Amino acid sequence: MITFYSIVLTVSVYCFSRFLTKKYPTPLTSPVFLSTVIIIMILGVSKVSYQDYTPAKTIMTYLLGPATVSLAVPIYKNRELFLKNFIAAISGIFIGSVSTITAALIMAKSLHLSKFYLLGFSVKSVTVPVAIEIGGIIHGNISLIAAYVIITGMVGAMFGAKLCKWFKIDHPFAQGLAMGTISHGIGTSEAVKEGEIQGAVSGAAMGIAAVLTSFIIPYIINFII
Repeated sequence: MITFYSIVLTVSVYCFSRFLTKKYPTPLTSPVFLSTVIIIMILGVSKVSYQDYTPAKTIMTYLLGPATVSLAVPIYKNRELFLKNFIAAISGIFIGSVSTITAALIMAKSLHLSKFYLLGFSVKSVTVPVAIEIGGIIHGNISLIAAYVIITGMVGAMFGAKLCKWFKIDHPFAQGLAMGTISHGIGTSEAVKEGEIQGAVSGAAMGIAAVLTSFIIPYIINFII
């Protein structure tokens, strides 16, 4: 019964958040952020623990598989655009991946955070499944890494599109590349709303950035830490 309640609650709150963001489009009404806050508050009031919520989470997470695979459709439809901008895309993803890791580690070190937090910061821009695997390799705390990844994705979804507009990054390809490289799947879900090209490029960038990060992160960590 709790599982059914949790699924209905999650879907209902997300739909409500989608409705609200269309009526009042601000970063704070971003569906991922707003629905997360509301669900946590309701679960807290109704005294549903994380352990009780887990079966519902598992069912809904399973559905992410087909949703992720569906990203291949716009990528295939825009394959010629990818080939045309292949060198620029790979260069941008590589520079973006190195920059976000390095910036996070330098910021953490400037705040005198311990290695425990430094390792968590290092993989914040990689999608959760890959971040968890990398975390095991670099001996980071998996729970902390997952939290940083989710927060990074939320911030990217909330402010990514607006930052692109503020800095006059108008090309759809560049917008998608930035969103996917820095804010992975959650950012990609918002990039899709900006347009088909943004969503397709963001989905591809998310995957490529994850692969690149898994190769380069041990070297960057050894150099900075």
